[in-house]
Order: sequence, then C-alpha cells, then structure tokens
Amino acid sequence: MNSGIYRRDFLKFAAAAGVLVASGEALRTGAMAEAAAGITEVDKLTIWILADNYYDTNEPDTKITKRYRSVAGKSIHAQHGLSYYIETVIGEKTSACMFDFGLDPADVLGNVALLGLDIGKASAFSLSHGHYDHYTGAVSILKQNQARIAPGTPFYVGEEAFNRRYTLRPGAAAPTDLGQLSKEDIEAFGVKVIEVKIPTEIIPGAYISGNIERVTSYEKVPKSQQIKRGEKIESDTFQGEQAVIFNVKGKGLVVLSGCAHCGIVNTVKHAQKIASIDKVHAIMGGFHLIVAKPALIQNTVADIKAMKPDHIVGTHCTGFRALVALSKEMPEAFTLNTAGTKYTFEA
Repeated sequence: MNSGIYRRDFLKFAAAAGVLVASGEALRTGAMAEAAAGITEVDKLTIWILADNYYDTNEPDTKITKRYRSVAGKSIHAQHGLSYYIETVIGEKTSACMFDFGLDPADVLGNVALLGLDIGKASAFSLSHGHYDHYTGAVSILKQNQARIAPGTPFYVGEEAFNRRYTLRPGAAAPTDLGQLSKEDIEAFGVKVIEVKIPTEIIPGAYISGNIERVTSYEKVPKSQQIKRGEKIESDTFQGEQAVIFNVKGKGLVVLSGCAHCGIVNTVKHAQKIASIDKVHAIMGGFHLIVAKPALIQNTVADIKAMKPDHIVGTHCTGFRALVALSKEMPEAFTLNTAGTKYTFEA
C-alpha cells in the first residue's frame, strides 16, 4: 500500500515539477520502473462519448452501452471531433475527468446537457494532442463551467500540445494551417496546465500514458502531418500524444485513445508495459486508420485480434474500412460507436 502511494505521488510530482528535464534519462527510466509496479484498480468505469463523427438514435444497445434516444427537438449532435467524460469508482469514491473537447463547443455543451452531466464535477482535464478537432471546444467549455470548476484544477497535456500544427494535403503545394491552442487562454479560466512525459494518475484509477513507446514496424506517422518548432515547419512525430489507461477489477485494461497517431497497437502495448498487465478488456478511441492503406489496416487488425480484447470500439478517425475489418475479424468484441453513448465497465 505504501509503495503504491509513493509511486502515485512521485509520478504527479515529477510531471508537475518537470524534474525529468533536470535529471535526464536516468530519472525517466526510474519513473517508468515505478509505474510498472501496477496501476490502481477501479471497481467501475464509465465513459460518455460527448463528441464523435457518427450518431444513430436507432443503433441497438450492447451489454456495455446505453445510447441516447432522440425525441422531437432533442437530439445528440455529431461532428468531426472527439470528446469524453469519464468517471471512476473505487470503493465508495467517484471521481470524474474530461479527455478532449471536440471541434464545435456548442454541440459538445448541448450533448452534455442532454446526457445530464455536470462538467463542474471534473477534478481534472486532459488533452490527447494539439489538433483542432480535439482542443477547439476547450476554451468555451471551461468558460461556461468556470464557476463550478475548482481553481487550480489540473489540465494535463503532453509535449508540444501548444505548437502550431499543419497538414500537407494531396496535390497541395503548401501545408494547410490547422491552428494552435493557447496555454494562456486555457489558464485564464483558473485551471493549471501540467505537461507530462511519464504515466501520471490524473484522477483515482485513471492514468494518462506519458510519451508512448513506438515498438511496431508498420505504425508510422505520415509525413503529411507537420508541426512548427521555432521558426521551422517539420514532420510531426506526436511525441507527446496521450491516451488514458484504466485497470478494471477482475477484467483487465481499458485503453482509451484520442487519435492514436503513434499507432493504436503501440498505444496498447505501452499500456500493458506500464501496468504490468497483459489482459486487455477494452480498446476504445480513434485509431487513425481513416486514410490508411490496406496493409496498415490488416496489420493493425491482426495485432489487435491477437491481443484478444473483450471489447473493441473504434471512434472518430478510425475510418469506415478499418471499422468493417474489425467488425468482420472480431464480431463478438466489436461495438459500433455513436455520439452520446455511455459505456460502463465494472467488476
């Protein structure tokens, strides 16, 4: 018990104080070893999809889902963006956080109201990476809920979350500017931005991943993804992209990604390593296979299938062809996601 408390406190301190920068790779290695001691089990995990690309009021429920059913004048709105509201339960304690903020804040806030959620109950906020379809809603969401959010509430990000991003689209001579999130704009609403590089517990039982190790040979970031570093526009490696990791008691890992630019297989393998747990209960999130070549989809699906997750839920940028492949290869595990869905995983 004492070692678990020490590990969590150490990770939080290291992230907040930035001691990795001062102490170098030796401290990073030590912190990873501490994280590998295991992660806190949750008795119950609930994830609401506040924003995603697809909505269908008639999609049937599964044993892990409860979908919002539209009535006249009240419908969930879909968008090209992603946002989650998360609750963990450990014993008698319920904790909440938000992961990503969608593209259109009006639609996210409308969906929050329809789902009966209170963002003011969140004791942490976190961002997967610095793309507009994940961060644009943040300022409006924080502004609307500022009176109910405790001052100093942490807002966790990875490296380069506030850099300007670009994409080089097919046939274009110059990259398209995707904008950037302002740290000052976020902190203007009383939250505290904390940059992390190592696995960090953000609420009891919920861990952002830290920098994700790249171990597969085929999950490469396309050169079309670009970032501004200093005065130069360079290839974006998404070195600071974050996922969220949970350990559901008696069930195994739940791995929740934003876009998984660094590869969804890399992301899950990273989660297994830092948690010292092989069993994967659920893999959820954007898998960034929307414009992937068939070989990449095939390799990804094969490796996910080999992990034998109980549930597989592709969202946002996973792409139609990858969703079809996953549903074909893993029909018992596959769940079609819709915006407004509530997922429950429990012991």
